[in-house]
Amino acid sequence: MTSSNSAAAVTAPEAEFIHVPNTLRMKVGPRFGGVDAAAVARAEQALKSLSGQFGQWLQDEIDKLESARLAIKGDGPTAEGMDRIYLHAHDLKGLGATYEYPLISRVAGSLCKLMDEPVGRVGAPLFLIDAHIDAIRAIVRGSIRDPSHPVGLALANALEMRVGDYLKSNGSSTRP
Repeated sequence: MTSSNSAAAVTAPEAEFIHVPNTLRMKVGPRFGGVDAAAVARAEQALKSLSGQFGQWLQDEIDKLESARLAIKGDGPTAEGMDRIYLHAHDLKGLGATYEYPLISRVAGSLCKLMDEPVGRVGAPLFLIDAHIDAIRAIVRGSIRDPSHPVGLALANALEMRVGDYLKSNGSSTRP
């Protein structure tokens, strides 16, 4: 190799940069402004003004779940009845923390995980469904609002463990 060849190998050709216009920005508009602190404060105040009704609304949701459970006890585990339990558990999963009972959200989430796959819902163990519903009722009865409450935490942990064991033994999905 000559010295002129090695010099040519070291120098790279010039690069060309292509700048693509941001058409999304033109379609969406300029950046969104910051969070409107006043709007957030109004929303928090509205939620606080409704908090006196949380107890009744929560009880209404639990009553729906209990009604679905009683239908299963009477009619047996039908697809429609198990879907109703799942639906009401899913509602409680979302509403528990809003209604100031975060452990209800956790326990209802465990029940949803147990029944998450529609094809396996009818075969979900009734004793485990009952245990979840009874735990939700116990959390309300004991007014357990602290997510680190030792009894509530023990209930939630035990139920989640049993659901995990059941799903593993049945080859079901254990996604979160």
